[in-house]
Amino acid sequence: MIRNILEYLEYTAKRLPDKVAFSDGTDDYTFGHVLDLSRRLGTAMAKRTEPGSPVLVLMRRHPSQLCAFFGIVYAGCHYAALDAEMPPARLQHIFSLTGARFLICDEANRKKAEESGFAGTILSYEELILEEADGEALARIRDEQVDTDPIYIVFTSGSTGMPKGVAAAHRSVIDYAENLCKALPFAEDTVFGNQTPLYFDAPLKEILPAIKLGATVYLIPRVNFLFPVKLCRFLNEHRINTVCWVVSAFTLISSLGLLEKEKPEYLRLVAFGSEVFPKKEYEKWRRAYPGVPFYNLYGPTEATGMSCYWRADRELLSEELIPVGRPFDNTRVLLLDEDGKPVPRTDIGREGEIYLCGTCVTLGYYNDPERTSAAFVQNPVNNKYPETVYRTGDIGRWNRFGELEFLCRRDAQIKHMGRRIELGEIETAAGTVAGVLRPVCLYETDSRRICLFYEGTYESGDVKKALSDLLPRYMVPAVLKHVERLPLTPNGKVDRQALLASVRNEA
Repeated sequence: MIRNILEYLEYTAKRLPDKVAFSDGTDDYTFGHVLDLSRRLGTAMAKRTEPGSPVLVLMRRHPSQLCAFFGIVYAGCHYAALDAEMPPARLQHIFSLTGARFLICDEANRKKAEESGFAGTILSYEELILEEADGEALARIRDEQVDTDPIYIVFTSGSTGMPKGVAAAHRSVIDYAENLCKALPFAEDTVFGNQTPLYFDAPLKEILPAIKLGATVYLIPRVNFLFPVKLCRFLNEHRINTVCWVVSAFTLISSLGLLEKEKPEYLRLVAFGSEVFPKKEYEKWRRAYPGVPFYNLYGPTEATGMSCYWRADRELLSEELIPVGRPFDNTRVLLLDEDGKPVPRTDIGREGEIYLCGTCVTLGYYNDPERTSAAFVQNPVNNKYPETVYRTGDIGRWNRFGELEFLCRRDAQIKHMGRRIELGEIETAAGTVAGVLRPVCLYETDSRRICLFYEGTYESGDVKKALSDLLPRYMVPAVLKHVERLPLTPNGKVDRQALLASVRNEA
């Protein structure tokens, strides 16, 4: 039984030492090279810190960053990756929350690390990998490790503005790797095009299958997502055949008509998640790749990445949502109504909050017992023994096929003019209007206004008139704002806070 994620890397490096594991399109790192650098860095860190310690990483998005992650795990520690563009207050919060004594940086981020205010020791990645690997020392560390030891801390946005650090262990990550590779047809000849920054958990969808199966991952330079033509050409140049992206990255290509002009030619598997795919844009991709399997993935960071999947094996009716389907093996979905009672799969259309159970549930929020106890709770329908489940805050329902549908966040259900409204329903209606692209509906609480933002060619007055024919009067947005391009967060999702700020600033 595998109890440490490094066993994947070790097995594959022995089998395929000269195959490219990770590349940014310029620098290629083979499995053998990744293993060697990781063991070197692990040995160097083992001489400096104790197993079980957090280690911060501030490096460019490059294969070397993954070597730092694996090396920290070799030392029996867990990593927390930082973004060079994080504001000082966020960095200071992470420094305080983790209590880390060491920060590893590459030469490109040396100045940023020195100016960050980090009170511990800053270590050079380039110097650490000069250490000779000590196999005996690394073996002693491995012997002491258990599969509930943490691997990483991923920082997500908190409702208070302060980030929460989600800690995940070997066991949940291994389980994720096994079940992800079972549900989706990844293989040794898979060539991933990675879109998300490495300081999130989202890249696990590519990293884990790569080290488990011997696949290859291209870390697509971030600048390419600012120039969609360059992005498509990068995919073709490197014969990338599998993409697992946030929805905004897909709509960036399809909304500009590039599926007709600069179509990625080698795609054989498409997976999307983290946001709701507008049906118009989803259908463009499906038409462009009629024989390619499409998968919708759903799951929060607190449940080790993705927890549910749906293969697009049928045409959807115009009024149907794209399902998130069924849970991965060894994961259970609970759908509980407002009284905490389970919603049966036969009760089609009745809404409930999604809870996730199983090995996927992470360790909780790092050094934050109060918020951990609020979200990682005793299973409400089990009073016989302790069973921690994660309360997602997402609202869902069962469809006629017994599949789970995601509706919205619990905080996206608003009371307006005495009526309960789901903002996602307004987005869906706006998405059917010709000339409206990528609609995003938000509620501005201070002024109690429903606000709709969108790209496209339609004037706001025309959109409002069209929505008046599609929605009850109380659901028609008070503010409609055309934007040339929706702002995105570093991981490629729509930056909803920036949109709300733009409305407040104009008030």
